[in-house]
Amino acid sequence: MAEPIPTVRQYRLAQALRELRAEAKMTQEQVAARMDWHVSKLFRLENARSPRVNWLDIQGLLDLYGVASPQREALIQLAKDAKKRGWWTSYQDVFTGSFVALEDETHLIRYYSSELVPGLFQTEEYARAIIQALRPGYDMQSVERRVSARMARQRICERESPLHLDFILNEAVVKRVVGGRDVMAEQLEALHKIASSQSATLRLLPFDSGAHTAMEGAFTIFSFPEDQYPDVVYIEGMMGDLYLESVESVSRYREAFKNLSQAALSPSDTMDRIDSLAREYR
Repeated sequence: MAEPIPTVRQYRLAQALRELRAEAKMTQEQVAARMDWHVSKLFRLENARSPRVNWLDIQGLLDLYGVASPQREALIQLAKDAKKRGWWTSYQDVFTGSFVALEDETHLIRYYSSELVPGLFQTEEYARAIIQALRPGYDMQSVERRVSARMARQRICERESPLHLDFILNEAVVKRVVGGRDVMAEQLEALHKIASSQSATLRLLPFDSGAHTAMEGAFTIFSFPEDQYPDVVYIEGMMGDLYLESVESVSRYREAFKNLSQAALSPSDTMDRIDSLAREYR
């Protein structure tokens, strides 16, 4: 059975528990001994790996650390809410890591994609072609399961809470023919529709812009309301995913995205280029 995907609430709680222990100048072993726990239990709580969060356990830790109100009540409520699962629970066999949980609760997503249209913006036929290319050993049932999950994931673009999408695509993304010319034409028309909304900004990074700060690959920056959770950078690789949260790492990727934005075409020029390519594919 797949390991449950931690919610952002679990990450926020885990970060708070690590910070409180550090302020108390206690090791995990010391805290575990005082709580009469095995140290692995505290490790799981502090790393958002516990399948269940008991708010009474959190209350005990807050007692130990001497945490007063209103922070105390806020963290206990966070513990009570941590078990609330997202829409992706029914796709636990498809999604791994914390990407969809972060994506579901962010209010700003900044993408740079070097090779393919990001999953949130893929049409069904484009998604099917991409999944078949990336996973040549999958049978059609497995492919269709992942296509279904990807389409379900796109519902966050329709949610009531504000979500802004700021994405930059390398020119290779729109020039590489995935699934055939008709599929590409449909995909580019879908990108135009998304970029026409008030909640999205799309820019193309043309080949003639030369060398740039993200030539090592694609990345995503998740931003949350300041009082909820710090920015997280996500990097996807063939052998696994990487999540960066340190101030230094996040700042580096923010600067890279800023530089890409300056080198890319304007949103209006991008729309013109996409429309022209869509007509060519048709």
